[in-house]
Amino acid sequence: MNSKKLVGVLFTGEGNGKKYLALPWVKNQLEEKLGYSPFLGTLNLRLTAESVKNKRVLLKVESTVVYPHEGYCVGLLYKASIRNLDCAIIAPQVKGYPENVLEVISRVNMRDTLKLKDGDTVTVAVRA
Repeated sequence: MNSKKLVGVLFTGEGNGKKYLALPWVKNQLEEKLGYSPFLGTLNLRLTAESVKNKRVLLKVESTVVYPHEGYCVGLLYKASIRNLDCAIIAPQVKGYPENVLEVISRVNMRDTLKLKDGDTVTVAVRA
């Protein structure tokens, strides 16, 4: 698999991604694995049914792992892009995490840079 497209509708999350990305051990690993320090916040997408199937396939292929500190879960990391803007998917491996939700990170605020708002349909091209 070279590239997998995931399509979803943008929505405002609960702010947990921002808190997670601010943790020093997460920030350090992401800088090391992605080559940049991500903007403190995730782009949250509610995936289409077809994209949920594609996400299931994606999560079975080799990924970069964000190793947790005690009390936290593993995060799987996949490099991706949205409209030629480099980004990455971070998939928390926590029981009960919604299968139809995708969290995307980047070095910039993607909402501002790509002029996105809640309700917009967004296509993420994942390199896997």
